[in-house]
Amino acid sequence: MAVPLETLVEEIYKMVVDLQGKKNVRAMSLTKAMIDKYGAGEVNKEDCKHAIRQLIDSGRCVYGYYGGESFITIPRKEEAASG
Repeated sequence: MAVPLETLVEEIYKMVVDLQGKKNVRAMSLTKAMIDKYGAGEVNKEDCKHAIRQLIDSGRCVYGYYGGESFITIPRKEEAASG
């Protein structure tokens, strides 16, 4: 049985929040962490891609760019207020 999308969304969000200000988290790092946690038979790259997309679309997370790399972060308060 595969891990439900809602569970992946919450697990990824929790990881982003926990690492906020400590490390820039790339989408691939989040994907690898979820596959390591649940196993390749339960979660795949496409599942994680959908979960991350849901977080971005809902505004709970945003893409940031630094040093030519993209990463996922929590929106700053002024970004959230203007959206």
